[in-house]
Amino acid sequence: MTMSHAAVAVLRSEWIKARSVRAVCGSLAAVFVVTVAISMLVSATTGQAEANHPDADRVFTAFYAMNFAQIAAMAFGATAFSSEFVGGALRVSLTAVPRRDLFYIAKTAVVGVAALLVGEVAGLASFLLGQLFMGEFAIGLGHPGALRAVLGSGIYLALMALFAAGLTALLRSAVAVLSMLVPFILIVSFVVGDVDAGAADFLPDRAGQLVLHESPVGGLGPWAGLAVTAAWTAAALVAGWWAIRTRDA
Repeated sequence: MTMSHAAVAVLRSEWIKARSVRAVCGSLAAVFVVTVAISMLVSATTGQAEANHPDADRVFTAFYAMNFAQIAAMAFGATAFSSEFVGGALRVSLTAVPRRDLFYIAKTAVVGVAALLVGEVAGLASFLLGQLFMGEFAIGLGHPGALRAVLGSGIYLALMALFAAGLTALLRSAVAVLSMLVPFILIVSFVVGDVDAGAADFLPDRAGQLVLHESPVGGLGPWAGLAVTAAWTAAALVAGWWAIRTRDA
């Protein structure tokens, strides 16, 4: 079997494994459901009132649901990897695919591509559906920053899923990773932002969310912020790769 055929076979097997684990499928579906449902709820209840504020960022308001969708994305990345550390599953996987680098790349590729595709669809759907409730304050994809935010939302969710996946490969526990990341994003990130907004721009969540703003303020631009999140993700993935390569199954 050639290298390309082997890679395709491993990718296919990892996709089948991801689809067969209920928690993995559920968390991926939650990325879409949470994004769309919360966007519509917020737009229908407080959307027009928020948009009527003189300093309102109507693009960022349209993507308020990303605060919750990112948790679902991290849960997807974490559960996709944590299933390998239950009941000796990793030993079976590495018996089938002895090349640990190939196994790790295939698994992270499945996580990243799935999260990207679902994230892009969820971002577009939530934006368009949410604007149906905005009345005179509704904006379209031609509004400054709107199309960029739609594209960036899927990339951001994919990066957060991969960030959690890399840490799970390192720590071998989705519970440990989510217990660390969820409070960090929901609490620590905001505390740091209140103390030093400049430093907060370099945190993985705050940096990536700059792409969701109509006109981001601060030292980083929207794509530079997404690059900072990508750097955090790359570091987590390298740490996970090292753990998979060096530790016993």
